[in-house]
Amino acid sequence: MQVMLQKPNATDAETVAAIERECFRLPWTEKMIRSAIGRTDFCGVIAFADGKPFGYVLGTQLFEDAELLRIAVLPDFRGQGLGKELLDEFLRQAKRRGAEKVFLEVRVSNLPAITLYQSRGFECLRVREKYYENVEDALEMKKNL
Repeated sequence: MQVMLQKPNATDAETVAAIERECFRLPWTEKMIRSAIGRTDFCGVIAFADGKPFGYVLGTQLFEDAELLRIAVLPDFRGQGLGKELLDEFLRQAKRRGAEKVFLEVRVSNLPAITLYQSRGFECLRVREKYYENVEDALEMKKNL
């Protein structure tokens, strides 16, 4: 499988939104994605395997802080290390741009994501109670670059 990573542009928002709908119960809208991609502090990539989109990572980086906003890999592509590849690329981009720390929030029930983040050196800072839909807690995590 040939994997290609590229910076998304506004025309990729529809593709990212389609992946969002397959991966998340409460997906971001195409408008939200277009807004994130259009920010001057945007960091991230869209990933293709043999020319077909299968995942992405979206975040921001301003001064010494970066924030991972969204990361997703289509179900058929999971378990192949592609999420790690996307996360690693985001961390490289943020560091190149001058970030010293990366922050994120993750559902306490999302054990695969928590395991991925911990494998890359993220540590739990605190629990944010009822962060998701005023129901589910989130872990706020941080990694020093």
